[in-house]
Amino acid sequence: MSHSKQKMSRRDFFRASGLVAAGAVGGPALLGGLTKARAATPAAPAWESKFSACDMCFNKCGLIAQVEDGVIKKLDPNPKFLKSRGMLCARGNAGLAQVYDPDRLKHPLLRKGERGEGKWQRIPWDEAIDMAAQKMEETRKKYTPCGHLFSAGSDLHSQFVGRFAEVYGSFNVTSHESLCLVSGNRAFLDTYGEVPFPDVLNSKYIVMAGANRFEALVTPDSIDLMTAMREHGCKLVTLDPRYTKTASLSDEWYPIKPGTDMAFMLAVAHVIIGEKLYDPQWIEEKTYGIEQLTEHVRQYTPGFAAEECGIPAEAIARIARELAAAAPASMIYPGRRTSDYEDSTQIRRAFAIVNGLLGNWDRPGGLLAARAVGLKGVPYDAPWYDENQEDRIDADKVPMMFEHEGSFLVTRDSVLADDPYPVRGWFIYKTNPMGTAPNRRKTIEMMNKMDFVTVVDIAMSDTAWYADLVLPSQSYLERLDPCSGLQGSVACACVVKRDPIIDPLYESRSCFDIMKDIAGRMDLGEYFDFTIEEFRKKQTREIPEALEVMDRDGVYYNPSKVYGIYEGRIYKTLSKKIELYNQRYEQMGLDPLPIYTPPTKVPKNQFRLVLGRNAMITQSSTTNNALLHQFIPSNTLWLNPDAALSLGIKDGDLVEVSSSVGRQELRAEVTKKIRKDTVFMLSGFNTLSTMQSLSHGNGASINEVLEDDYDAVTGNASMHTTFVTVTRKVA
Repeated sequence: MSHSKQKMSRRDFFRASGLVAAGAVGGPALLGGLTKARAATPAAPAWESKFSACDMCFNKCGLIAQVEDGVIKKLDPNPKFLKSRGMLCARGNAGLAQVYDPDRLKHPLLRKGERGEGKWQRIPWDEAIDMAAQKMEETRKKYTPCGHLFSAGSDLHSQFVGRFAEVYGSFNVTSHESLCLVSGNRAFLDTYGEVPFPDVLNSKYIVMAGANRFEALVTPDSIDLMTAMREHGCKLVTLDPRYTKTASLSDEWYPIKPGTDMAFMLAVAHVIIGEKLYDPQWIEEKTYGIEQLTEHVRQYTPGFAAEECGIPAEAIARIARELAAAAPASMIYPGRRTSDYEDSTQIRRAFAIVNGLLGNWDRPGGLLAARAVGLKGVPYDAPWYDENQEDRIDADKVPMMFEHEGSFLVTRDSVLADDPYPVRGWFIYKTNPMGTAPNRRKTIEMMNKMDFVTVVDIAMSDTAWYADLVLPSQSYLERLDPCSGLQGSVACACVVKRDPIIDPLYESRSCFDIMKDIAGRMDLGEYFDFTIEEFRKKQTREIPEALEVMDRDGVYYNPSKVYGIYEGRIYKTLSKKIELYNQRYEQMGLDPLPIYTPPTKVPKNQFRLVLGRNAMITQSSTTNNALLHQFIPSNTLWLNPDAALSLGIKDGDLVEVSSSVGRQELRAEVTKKIRKDTVFMLSGFNTLSTMQSLSHGNGASINEVLEDDYDAVTGNASMHTTFVTVTRKVA
C-alpha cells in the first residue's frame, strides 16, 4: 500500500468519525463545529452487532462482529471480555480475511490423481458422506476399529471428533498439542497436581526462559505483563538465544546457550537452598522432598551453570536472590516455548521446582490453580468392540504420555512400522500435521501408507492436499458451537459460545454436522442424537443463567475464588504436597529429580535451528491470510553477522538450509539479534498446496528440515535438536 493511499484512508476515517471537523474548531466553537460535522456526515451504516469468540489462535478472545446486509464488515473487541482485557490482536482482526479468503475450500473434493498431484473432482455432500462412512466401515472390518486414526486441532468442535472415535471404537486419537504442549503440562502436573496459570499482573519479578509473550501472544499474560512492568514495577529477566521483542523490553536479557535452561534453574535452586532464602514453614507444610533436592543441587553451582549457559555466575546468583526477595510474588514463567529436547519434561520440572521453592503456589503474583467455571461434561456410554486391539498404537513407547493427547511423532513411527498393528484410515479436523510436525517427508510417507484419508478444514492445507477426501468446514463466524470454559489467570474464569454471525458460505458445514451425518450412516446415530443447542443446555445445567448472560454480554463469568483455592485441600500427588522430589517417577524408574545432561555440541560449520512464534502467525494456519501477509510476506533465516561473514553471506542473499532430513531455500536476514551458533526461521511458509496462493513456493518450510526427535517422557516433539548447514546460493 502506498503512503498516499495510507494518508487518504486515515483521512477518510477521521472524516467519517467527525474528528476532522471537531479538530478544526476550538474553545466556544467546539459544539457548533461538532454539529456541523454531524450534519455533513452521511448516515451511519445500519450495522448489526453480534458477539463471538475469536478462533484465529487458541486464546478465544471475545469479539463483536459488525454485520451489514449479511456481510461482516468489521471485527471489534468485546469490552466486557476480561481474558483479553477488552482487546483484539492483529490475527483477531484478520479473521475477516479468513471468511472471505478466495482460496477457501468451497465444495467437497475427491482426489483423482496421485497424492499431492492436485487433481480433484467436485462431488455432492451426500456422496462425500457416504464415501467417508463406507471407507471407515471398511477400515474397521479389515483392521479392527483401532485401524483408524483420528486427529483434531484446538477447536470447540474437536470434542466431537474424539466422541466419534470412541463410539467407532478407536483408541488412536492425537491432538496438535502433542507436538508442543504436553511436556510442560506433564512437568507442572506432576509437581503440583494440576497445570497452573501464572498471575503475571501481580508479580514483582519474572524470569521468562524461552517464552516470548510480546510476540507469541497469550491472553491475558501478554497484556498483563506490560501492565505489571509499566505500572507495577515488575522486573522481567529474559533468557533466549534470540533478541526477541520480549527481550528488547526486558530489564535484562541473556542469550542463553540453547539446551542449558535446566542448568540455570538448578543453579538458582542451589542459591536459594544454600543461602536459606526460602520460607521454611512453607517448605515444611506444603512441599515434599527438600532434603533430597538440597543434596541434589549441591553440584549445580552458579559457576557450573555459567560454563554451561554462557551467563555470568554473579548474574545467576543475583537473579536467584532477587527472585527469592520478591517471593511469593515472583516466578519462573511456565511458558511452553522453552527448551524442546529429549529431556523436555525434566527441563520444565526444573522450572516447576524453583517455583515451589519460591512458595508462590496459589498466591498473588505466583502460580494459580484453575478456577471453577461451572460447565459440566455431557456423558455418554460408548459401545465395546470385542474384536479390537488392546491399546493405542503408541502405547507404552513413552512412559507418561497423555492418552487424550497421544503423541503424533510416536504414532507416526508406529504407523510406518505397523507396530504393533496396521493403521490404514485417518480422519483429520482443523490440524495440519504436514505443516506443523517435524520431518515433513516422513508425514508424506505416513499419508501414502493410508488406504483413505479424510480432511475437514476451511482451507486446502498441505495435509488436505495429500488427502483422499476434503470436506469444506465453516469458519468460526458461520458456525454454531458448544460452550467452552476458559481460564484467564487472575482475570477471569469464564464461559463463551459462538452463534453464527452470517449464513455459511458456499457448501461449508460444521464438523459436528459432518460427524453426525457419518455416524448416522454407520448405525452410530444414537450417539449424536442431539443439537448443539441441546448440548449447550446440558453443559450449563448447573449454571442455567449462563446462556442468557452470554446472549447479553458475549461472555459469562462464574464468581469464584482467585487465591487460596488450596486452603484445606490436598494436592493430587502421591505425597499430597508439592513434589520437589517426585515419588511416582521414582517408582516408574524415571529420575525423581531433574539431572542435567549437556546438550549435544553444535558440529563444526553447522548451527542449531530454533523455533519461535510471531504475533501474526499461528503455526501454519495464517500465513495465507491476505491481511496478515502484508505484515509478514515471507520468512527469512536469522543469521549472526560473524557467522554470515565466515560463510560469505550478506543480508538478503538466497541461502540453502540443509539437515539430515531435508533442505530448503530462503533469504538470509543478517542480524545481531541471535547467537553465533544458532539460526531461526518462522514456520508456515513454502506450502506444497498450490491452493494456498500466498504461502505456496514462498520462503522455506521449517518442517522440511526439522528432525523428529521427541521427549523421552511424553513424546512431545523435540524441536530444538536439529543441526543445519547454511550455504549461499550462487545466482
